[in-house]
Amino acid sequence: MKRTDVQRRAFAMPLTSPAYPIGPYRFYHREFMIITYRTDPGKLRALVPEPLEVDAPVVKFEFIRMPDSTGFGDYTESGQVIPVTFEGRKGNYTHCMFLDDHPPIAGGRELWGFPKKLAKPTLQAELDTLVGTLNYGPVRVATGTMGYKHRMTDLAAVKASLVAPNFLLKIIPHVDGTPRICELVEFSLEDIDLKGAWSGPAGLTLASHALAPVAELPVLEVLSATHLIADLTLGLGKVVHDYLADTSHRRENRPDKPAVAQTDLLEPAR
Repeated sequence: MKRTDVQRRAFAMPLTSPAYPIGPYRFYHREFMIITYRTDPGKLRALVPEPLEVDAPVVKFEFIRMPDSTGFGDYTESGQVIPVTFEGRKGNYTHCMFLDDHPPIAGGRELWGFPKKLAKPTLQAELDTLVGTLNYGPVRVATGTMGYKHRMTDLAAVKASLVAPNFLLKIIPHVDGTPRICELVEFSLEDIDLKGAWSGPAGLTLASHALAPVAELPVLEVLSATHLIADLTLGLGKVVHDYLADTSHRRENRPDKPAVAQTDLLEPAR
């Protein structure tokens, strides 16, 4: 394979059988249950990176069913999203995400910088209750419940929340383990067809886990809950802040001391 062929074909890994196709990425009948809660302000601010700013100690815990998405298939996702401001604009910072399908894990991390990990979330109606769960391995780390379609809500307000800017911290290491990319990425949801939105009573329980630490942002009070269904497109992102731009972390600005290869660590002393 010639170098020009590599350049032409290289958009995802593996080169000859990418884990996901080139977009656009359209989602049909995407179903959300979003439970908004008040949390510890000190713990929240310790997890949100500058230059994002936290105005209120609020977290959104999301359970999302995606039964039909181009390129990514049929999967479910869950995680924590934090309302923030960036340069005076209100938006949301995605703190953590857990899902059960490899292509959107690979694509989400490589393209946008979504903080995705493999787990087992669910979202379904159980009689009169909408129930969301998140298991990491065999351990239940989150359970959300909501009264099923109790009250229709303001569609214009819900759609405005969906088109707000979203922010991610994209990190890709160099081959020596140092950061090669460390950027704040902004993306938006596009071409939204909001089919319905409802509110109702809700509850949320989070459990401690070493590798799925959702309980680090404890539930102090459930503030509201929204259940919505929409078709939408996940827009590609843009870099709005480069954490390595003016620091000594960039390889070209470092001393000439070479990195220690892992193979060197395995060789016996001479």
